[in-house]
Amino acid sequence: MSPHTSTDRRRAFITGASGQDGSYLAEHLVADGMEVHALTLSGERAADLPDGVVLHHGDLTDVAATRALLRDLHPREIYNLAAISSVALAWEQPDLCAEVNGLAAVALMESAWLIAESTGQDVRFVQCSSAEIFGEPSESPQTEETPLRPLNPYGAAKAYAHLMAGVYRSRGLHTSSLVLYNHESPRRPTRFVTRKITSTVAAIAQGRATELVLGNQEARRDFGWAPDYVDAMVRAARHDVGGDYVIATGTSHSVRDFVAAAFSHAGVTDWERFVRTDPALLRPTDPTDLRGDASRARVVLDWEPTVPFDEIVGRMVDTDLA
Repeated sequence: MSPHTSTDRRRAFITGASGQDGSYLAEHLVADGMEVHALTLSGERAADLPDGVVLHHGDLTDVAATRALLRDLHPREIYNLAAISSVALAWEQPDLCAEVNGLAAVALMESAWLIAESTGQDVRFVQCSSAEIFGEPSESPQTEETPLRPLNPYGAAKAYAHLMAGVYRSRGLHTSSLVLYNHESPRRPTRFVTRKITSTVAAIAQGRATELVLGNQEARRDFGWAPDYVDAMVRAARHDVGGDYVIATGTSHSVRDFVAAAFSHAGVTDWERFVRTDPALLRPTDPTDLRGDASRARVVLDWEPTVPFDEIVGRMVDTDLA
């Protein structure tokens, strides 16, 4: 018998564990006393994962290998965080984005369903979706009923997986799809615009850089605190029934607002002279204003955001100043 086939212990499986959300989620689950297994790409850095997490190296697009691993582990909770997370990269490699963010996510749901069917065991599946599925939304704020109209390959692939979560829910699998709006922390990689802003602002404040180069500064996003959004994932997995949930603060700020808050926290007043717009960084299409209504999550999951915008920015700047 495989050493992992016992179902006596509460076991969780996380994909995309080397990212910002994966590390916070692993910490949350370990603190809950769960046995946590994490899938990362070979060579991926997973420095923020807590002790005790069992790492498995593999590729989510290798469906057969991932399915065999899941059959071996029999996890009670599966969290799919793996994705081509950069919209810019999704434009460069739309086929890869479709495979990872769409097809591989659905294959993972199928694996969860097969385990539940073959063992009679209750398996909880959480799909991390994105506000990008709404594209240029028909209403603001957006709810779980807002029509999907993605504007980029990333949003289109996420929309497919989001819809398939509903299909698997109707098939009997406890599946939740969380429509996550922008959520930030000091663990956000510098390839993301928010961390690019705070790290560059800190460098400018300390005399290590002279300019911050950005694309569209007028795009408005709903910025939350990443550990809060991880908490919503766990609440969804452990609710009596699966469902779709918008996870957001309900307030939007422009990229320019984020820049101003970062410079202000770093004590730089005449900040505008340090900021330059590079047309090469502008996306082919970019939603102008994404803002979510998390009423369902507040009522059903008893969830709410805990960290305001200025404090999120401040915490990120403080980390980069240090």
